[in-house]
Amino acid sequence: MKARNLLVALLALVALVAVGCGGSSDEPGGGGGATGSSSSSGGGGGKTNLSLVAYSTPQVVYDEVIPEFQKTAQGKDVGFKTSFGASGDQSRAVEAGLPADVVSFSTEPDMTRLVDAGLVDAGWNAGPNKGLVTTSLVAFVVRPGNPKNIRTWDDLLKPGIQVLTPNPFTSGAAKWNLLAAYGQAADGGKDPQAGLDYVSKLIKDHVKVQDKSGREALQSFVGGQGDVLLSYEYEATTAQKKGEKVDYVLPDDTIKINIDIAKTKDAPPAAQSFLDYVLSKPAQEKFADWGYRPVNQEVLDANADKFPTPPGLFTIEDLGGWSKVNDEMFDIEKGSIAKIEEDAGVSTAK
Repeated sequence: MKARNLLVALLALVALVAVGCGGSSDEPGGGGGATGSSSSSGGGGGKTNLSLVAYSTPQVVYDEVIPEFQKTAQGKDVGFKTSFGASGDQSRAVEAGLPADVVSFSTEPDMTRLVDAGLVDAGWNAGPNKGLVTTSLVAFVVRPGNPKNIRTWDDLLKPGIQVLTPNPFTSGAAKWNLLAAYGQAADGGKDPQAGLDYVSKLIKDHVKVQDKSGREALQSFVGGQGDVLLSYEYEATTAQKKGEKVDYVLPDDTIKINIDIAKTKDAPPAAQSFLDYVLSKPAQEKFADWGYRPVNQEVLDANADKFPTPPGLFTIEDLGGWSKVNDEMFDIEKGSIAKIEEDAGVSTAK
């Protein structure tokens, strides 16, 4: 326990230094650190400063959304400090003292950690958008032209196929990936053992490397490792938009990913203004442009052709909800998937 507390404190210190220094290490081809950051200030001298702490992937979107917010009446005097990194690391850093006014994570347990710490209101997900800023799906990111003809989950288990997915004990993306793998084999949770058997075979026989975050896993794939990357649909579309040579496949059976956002309890009023803007049509269109499924219904309807619904789509609620799933599958002492990872020699340290 003392070692864990020391690790959390060190995470917060590293994140604080990164925010203070500015710059970014989370872009593909960049420094590759778990926590990147950038700074910008609003017009009129930045009378209010907001700290946005988020998981790694949507940095490209916020780099566009923040300047647009600063052009509005509500945002013209608002400056920003931002920090992006692996979702679990970011959540633990805020818990340990990293300043944050708005937080966005890729799994609900990372937000729950801050609720339990008294930093985020327990009703953070009670509004019309249920605390979501976007959604996505777990997809197969493949080489151009899909030379291994990877279409289904069974294809991932073919001899010689190498699969990349990050470490679920640091990455929210990894949890979603493994829940998608589990859920499709478990018939949406109806046959738990079949789901665990599939995850075990996938990890032990086909996953050789588990990076710290979804963004690092993408960098490894783009760098030439593996035949297929399990990742968010929008990781693939973002990579394509940046000129990376990748294709992607949406399997018929996959899980809907919920991306959470909230303000912290002590955040200034400008934090709510920013949240409102992030959910507005102009900002949601920015998310849609990068391949994120908008939660603004008008924007989602306008992009319906871009975001098809797979016939076998299931949700975290179908699997029992995050509280049940996180405890039964990812608890480092008793979780079924944690045991599979441990047996495969993967670090379960957070």
